[in-house]
Amino acid sequence: MGSSSEEVKKIYFITSNKKKLDEVNDLLGSHPKFELIAKDIDLDEYQGEPEKISVKKCKAAQKMVDGPVLIEDVSLCFTALKDLPGPYIKWFVEDLKLEGLSKILTAYEDKRATAKVIFAYGERDKHGEPTEPKLFTGTAEGTIVMPRPGSYAKDDGWDPVFQPKGETQTYGEMTKERKNEISYRRKAIDKIIKHFA
Repeated sequence: MGSSSEEVKKIYFITSNKKKLDEVNDLLGSHPKFELIAKDIDLDEYQGEPEKISVKKCKAAQKMVDGPVLIEDVSLCFTALKDLPGPYIKWFVEDLKLEGLSKILTAYEDKRATAKVIFAYGERDKHGEPTEPKLFTGTAEGTIVMPRPGSYAKDDGWDPVFQPKGETQTYGEMTKERKNEISYRRKAIDKIIKHFA
């Protein structure tokens, strides 16, 4: 990345959500090569495929921030609905709440879903021009369930309705440590760590 081994690269993580920053930092551990700094800027909400949305958001952030940037975009894709809500999951949760989100699949036998996160990283070249964003993707297969008592406490978006494949608990019911071991975000962060190694 053009840094000497002693330098720590400061990367601006575009988020206003302290909880998200804490989770990503937990997953990164104490990485000697870089440090994430939260930066709250308003990015447009784009439509389209998750990968294209991530690239557009990253390019917009690169123009607004003087330094390397990292953006995160999350999708929850219901198999029965041909991958909807996908990248629009945030608005589905806001409008329908968790029970309503689960009830979308009432008419379908297939309750399968894929949780997906894309991190897009961009910096500037030696001429100060934004580089093409690099994408790091993590996914987890699972099923959509009704939110269970006790799974709301952490206020983790749709975590209380997503039960990963092979698990008996939703993300919302798991300890932070267990979720961090197996989550879709874990898989993407591992790719980021490998990239900077």
